[in-house]
Amino acid sequence: MITLRKAADRGHADHGWLKTHHTFSFSSYRDPAHVHFRALRVMNEDFVAPGEGFGTHPHDNMEIVTYVLKGALEHRDSMGNGEVLRPGEFQRMSAGTGITHSEFNPSPTEPVHLYQIWLFPAEKNIEPSYEQKRFDEAGRQNQLQLVASPGAENGALTIHQDAQIYLANLDDGQSAMHELAPDRHAWLQVLRGSVTLNDQQLQTSDGAAVSDESQLTITGNGPAEVMLFDLS
Repeated sequence: MITLRKAADRGHADHGWLKTHHTFSFSSYRDPAHVHFRALRVMNEDFVAPGEGFGTHPHDNMEIVTYVLKGALEHRDSMGNGEVLRPGEFQRMSAGTGITHSEFNPSPTEPVHLYQIWLFPAEKNIEPSYEQKRFDEAGRQNQLQLVASPGAENGALTIHQDAQIYLANLDDGQSAMHELAPDRHAWLQVLRGSVTLNDQQLQTSDGAAVSDESQLTITGNGPAEVMLFDLS
């Protein structure tokens, strides 16, 4: 079963400096039908104006992943990390027992377009940690590239949840396939372009919840970029 979450149906807020879209309930957006999917709690698509950002704020007991599509995002946290996240890089922060951090668009002229995603951790009150890595783009051309998993296989980042996260760039007419083990679920988020997921059409910023499917075929309808979550 594939259930679409169309981009236009998401929650939306315009704060001037921040334009944000919420797949699941977040902040002042409340939708009892869309609170979370499995361990996936937040799927926010953000557009941050030049020179603006999120001031220092706390998190705990959440796995937070960030992916920039355009522009740059400067990260600083209470663990002493200070990095700039750029397109093609993937960031994972485990808030665990508690951290504070800020995220800022360092450009005076260019907005930043990003996804920030939260997953419930498998275990509460772990030691906070942070990872950021650039993955070879060739490794996700017309195929799924593992970027985060509990076992950090093949150089992936470590995520403290029974979840695997993949990225793929698809050419027109090219497909990436993924097998789902029994009792596994998936979420597909279209970052750019248009794809067909099995027999379902998805456009830019659409998402899809997947259950009771054994195999997924993701086909590009023109150039496309997707993020796939394999979830317990």
